[in-house]
Amino acid sequence: MELDSNKFACVIAQFLDDKLGKNITILNISNVSSLADYFVIVTGDSTPHVKSLMEHVKDRVKTSFSRLPLKQENDAKNRWNLIDYGDVVVHILHKEERETYAIEKFWSHAYSVSEKDWREVAKEYSKYSK
Repeated sequence: MELDSNKFACVIAQFLDDKLGKNITILNISNVSSLADYFVIVTGDSTPHVKSLMEHVKDRVKTSFSRLPLKQENDAKNRWNLIDYGDVVVHILHKEERETYAIEKFWSHAYSVSEKDWREVAKEYSKYSK
């Protein structure tokens, strides 16, 4: 089965959910930016949780889909991690940074994928979860 950007974003959201990521949001930015097709945004409860979420996503994506990030960045205190897969960019933020940077507000003209929808799409790929 072909793994398009939407499905890839949904599966990444599920990987983050499996690791207890909070407030998972998927934004379809394909019509408003050439940066990527989707942003997946998640909150971690603590700095170690943020790091754990980042490592989990990288490991699961590599294992499940043989994909490595094109680029990866984090701030000096490791409270905001960004994993760039080209078509999908994952933002993993500590809750304070999430509130401060308000990515969803900045990208408010992007389409938000509902949790119900991304969970439904990710179900098809449940063999990759856990």
